[in-house]
Amino acid sequence: MSLLQLQNYNFFLIFPQKICTFAATFLYNTSNLRYNFLQTIMLIQLLKSKIHNVTVTDANLNYIGSITIDEDLIDAANLIAGEKVHVVNNNNGERIETYVIKGERGSGTICLNGAAARKFQLGDVVIIMAFALMDVEEAKQFQPVIIFPDTTCNKLL
Repeated sequence: MSLLQLQNYNFFLIFPQKICTFAATFLYNTSNLRYNFLQTIMLIQLLKSKIHNVTVTDANLNYIGSITIDEDLIDAANLIAGEKVHVVNNNNGERIETYVIKGERGSGTICLNGAAARKFQLGDVVIIMAFALMDVEEAKQFQPVIIFPDTTCNKLL
């Protein structure tokens, strides 16, 4: 119950000093707790995985959504099915967020599905990135996985 709610019940009128003391103590303690809590759990977002410069092989407007990626590329970039990714179109500057669907292994498939198909065309060169949250100390040691497939066939060199 907040201090404002206590005022509505006339408690504030009966025990004004005790309630004010309690409220001041509570606010002081929780603000220190919140400060310490935020200090201990501060997380930053870092690049986790990147597939640099692959070519869009298909754009399927009539699919529910997502990006279909060759399973070889998913494994090499340390991505997983369902993971949120950012996709940047180098040809027109569009940038979207979507999720990964496994494509046929070894096929070189990069297919934008659903509404994203309007922003990406066959032959566009894209960058696919995933990010992770980690604490500052862990982030200082972390190395992202970045792969550079052949842009002509989307296969690893």
